[in-house]
Amino acid sequence: MSTTATAGRERAGTRSTRPRKALSWESWVIAGGILLLVLYCLAPFYWMFVSSIKGPGEITSNSLWPADPTLVNYRGVFGGENHFGYAVRNSLIIAVATTTLAMVIAVFSAYALARLRFRGRNVVLGLVLASSMFPGVAIVTPLYQLFSDWGWIDQYQAMVLPNISFALPLAIFVLTTFFREMPWELEEAARVDGCGPVGAFARVILPLATPGVATTALLVFFAAWNEYLISSVVSITLASNPVTVALAKFAGDTEFQQPFGSQMAAGVVVTLPLVVLVLLFQRRIVRGLSAGGFR
Repeated sequence: MSTTATAGRERAGTRSTRPRKALSWESWVIAGGILLLVLYCLAPFYWMFVSSIKGPGEITSNSLWPADPTLVNYRGVFGGENHFGYAVRNSLIIAVATTTLAMVIAVFSAYALARLRFRGRNVVLGLVLASSMFPGVAIVTPLYQLFSDWGWIDQYQAMVLPNISFALPLAIFVLTTFFREMPWELEEAARVDGCGPVGAFARVILPLATPGVATTALLVFFAAWNEYLISSVVSITLASNPVTVALAKFAGDTEFQQPFGSQMAAGVVVTLPLVVLVLLFQRRIVRGLSAGGFR
């Protein structure tokens, strides 16, 4: 047996018998704080799910898990007179349209604010952010009057347009930060290779900004999916009710029913698409929020 092999085995034995370093009290405090934070955030969702699988006889109990789990509440969500499937369809149309239009505007606006040199660009960015400070309740009445004059009440565009205006300030601010973090040399190299401004943007800058664009698009989608204030005013019938308005009007699957369980099931249905999106794109979200547009 060679000396090298013997020495390696001795080192391995030393590593295996070396006692592990105990965690310090600071690590335990941090771990405990994270655990409490996770429980605080997940407890409402857990209780909503547990309530959604309780039957009518158990819905008022405080048990942490039902004795006889049932899916009757989920059948009631899409049954009876609720037509909750229409609301899910409406929310998808509104959220996708809002995200698409807002991102097209935000990408070009943020690129101009980050890359073009002109006087007052920081002032423009400040005005964009300042526009998000106006409370939505202050513009509900003027918007209703305006959309009523245009014949937009109970139409998708009456919700898409305000959603875009609410989402643009955050989207432009986040994307401006991403574009500013990118080195100018990449764009200059693309122009040296023969690309024009549009080609350099489409072939070099935009692909590198994908984490930031994807993260911003998800934030815009979440905001449009959860919007309630404007929708509750301009959406009247089932033809345009999004899930937030339909959930507020939810009356159960039968007449004279206390729809606690059905409301919880509807809440799970509304929340589930957002959870799925976060799980699918969690790495992009983390990269986008922490690492910037270039790594």
